[in-house]
Amino acid sequence: MKKIEVQIIALSDSLSSPGNYVLILEETEGERRIPVIIGALEAQAIAIALERMEPARPLTHDLFKNVLEQLNFKLSSVVIQRLEKQVFYATLEGIDAAGNPHSIDSRTSDAVALAIRFAVPIYTNESVISIVGDLAESKSESFSGKRSYSDYSVEELEALLSKVLEKEDYESATKIRDAIARKKEG
Repeated sequence: MKKIEVQIIALSDSLSSPGNYVLILEETEGERRIPVIIGALEAQAIAIALERMEPARPLTHDLFKNVLEQLNFKLSSVVIQRLEKQVFYATLEGIDAAGNPHSIDSRTSDAVALAIRFAVPIYTNESVISIVGDLAESKSESFSGKRSYSDYSVEELEALLSKVLEKEDYESATKIRDAIARKKEG
């Protein structure tokens, strides 16, 4: 089955599932998007990795990454394999120390959190994307390959700040203001 690479373009509160979050993935070579509803803890794990935050002690995904590295397991990609009864199924694809390939079952949110930490691509396939892949009005510019606020210019951050303030997303606004302050200091 042909793999289709996707990238994270947004992570925000879910309007359809209050108390949860929606992770939006978009084709890198197309305009279809996949919304994945995830829990608050999973969203936090992804956000921490996206923002390249360094917690004082390893969080669960950081611990798992450290264990895999100690065992010389090379994670090569994450694949969102299928969607059944509104649940996405993903695998961690990699090679062990002896060179044997492995495909490890994973929750999609955990797989994405690890993909960010290992800086490996995220893939899906046509059967998944054809079920839920919404055609975007235009190619997303919100993240377009940028994985952290530190990747944005001050002007881009200020424009983004205006957008989140319009939506009254004060938590994101605080983070963006902090990123602007760091940019102006350094």
